[in-house]
Amino acid sequence: MLDVRQVSRIFGARRAVDGVSFTIDRPAFVGIIGRSGAGKSTLLRMMNRLTDASEGRIFVNGREILGLKGAAQREWQSQCAMIFQQFNLVPRLDVASNVLHGLLNRLSTFRTVFNLWSRADILRALDILERLGIADQATKRAEALSGGQQQRVAIARALMQDPKIILADEPIASLDPMNAQLVMDTLKRINVEDGRMVIANLHTLDTARRYCDRVIGMRDGRIVFDGTPEQLSAGVARDIYGADAGFNEAATSTALPDDPAPDHAWAERMLA
Repeated sequence: MLDVRQVSRIFGARRAVDGVSFTIDRPAFVGIIGRSGAGKSTLLRMMNRLTDASEGRIFVNGREILGLKGAAQREWQSQCAMIFQQFNLVPRLDVASNVLHGLLNRLSTFRTVFNLWSRADILRALDILERLGIADQATKRAEALSGGQQQRVAIARALMQDPKIILADEPIASLDPMNAQLVMDTLKRINVEDGRMVIANLHTLDTARRYCDRVIGMRDGRIVFDGTPEQLSAGVARDIYGADAGFNEAATSTALPDDPAPDHAWAERMLA
């Protein structure tokens, strides 16, 4: 269970997040929506401990996580994976190595510096890539992939951590409609099949309606809506987005092509 209690983040005179409270008591898919500057990204970064909170407390299964330091903080971050809008991959490294970097918080400095991965770790990384439909890209440099493929590599890296919670900060904001649908379908499948809590910052109401079990709307650092997708009325949209409520983009219904059948020769090379 995730319990956020009166959490705030203050930058100078500005309260980027202002007394936010909510509880998630099951592994749901929760969307956080709102215009740019509403505090969505800052909230997720506080949950992952990338940004310190100014006030408030966050409990996960009864454990307070805002006060964690050192090894305890790194251990929490391994349980709470973060996916970013710009992927945050190492462009010149191959895809499989990027996925294996999901283990960095659990490895010694020596193993990290020299990329010393166990056979079991390599096999697991390849299995995850296969599950996400990009196993045939394992030996390619990350920079050679499309944006949608890179985001799926970032999701694979998150899964490598075996997290309890996945936080996705605008995971489809830089993608075209087809790749956006692929990424959202992947996150939803992980939520349903693995029973992992997914919390995603999203821009459009249509995306929130299509994929989320619950939607939290933020405006000026505060929660102004917390309910089901079916409750996202035009009036609610105005509360969240103000006069710009009409900007909402239509969700794509483009049929997606099948992923190509993977060539398994790369597996032998990775494990040689």
